[in-house]
Amino acid sequence: MFCSKCGTKLTDDTVFCSACGQPTGIAVPVVATARTAGSNAAVPEYSAPAIAAAGAVARYTPTGAMLAVPSPYAGFWLRLVAYLIDQIVLGVVFGAVALMAVAAIGIGYFRAIAQGIREGNGEFPFALVSVIFLALLLMFVANWIYHAWMESSQYQATLGKMALSLIVTDMNDRAITFGRASGRFFARIISNLIPLELGYIMAGFTEKKQALHDMIANCLVLKKI
Repeated sequence: MFCSKCGTKLTDDTVFCSACGQPTGIAVPVVATARTAGSNAAVPEYSAPAIAAAGAVARYTPTGAMLAVPSPYAGFWLRLVAYLIDQIVLGVVFGAVALMAVAAIGIGYFRAIAQGIREGNGEFPFALVSVIFLALLLMFVANWIYHAWMESSQYQATLGKMALSLIVTDMNDRAITFGRASGRFFARIISNLIPLELGYIMAGFTEKKQALHDMIANCLVLKKI
């Protein structure tokens, strides 16, 4: 496995990164010492590991003391707020681009389309549908590039996730590639097809707070430490 903070390669039983000290989340049993009868030699024995509070993760310090820290996985509500922030940002950008496009084409063009519709001219409705389809296609492509590029960048997050200190990683806490980020974005189409938004709500009750598209792309959304 690799350290989620500095990327150093670690063994599977490492508790703290040897390079930066970042906890890896591996829980190990507390080692106690006992003395055998008639001997002063300390004999190591294992005691039952302490249990972390609900929603927390048990992590151990080099001295063997347990620390109960909050779960590193981002839940449904945090992700929902991040999504809303992204939608506001994209809405402002798309709105500004749309206004510039209208200004460049000219109000007269859209008036001509409206006049053609009133007169029953079949050519103008087709032109209107073409303009709307092109606008929707450009918005979809821009949305894809934004999410895939930002989540595969050094920030590992969109602006909404950055505002809430969230990052997107693979199952080993490593940064994802543009290809995997793209796969995660397009997998959201499947999440959207699930009734009642259950594909997204899954992030509220799955073990690692994964939505359906996270599972498909083998990704995690984590709270940045």
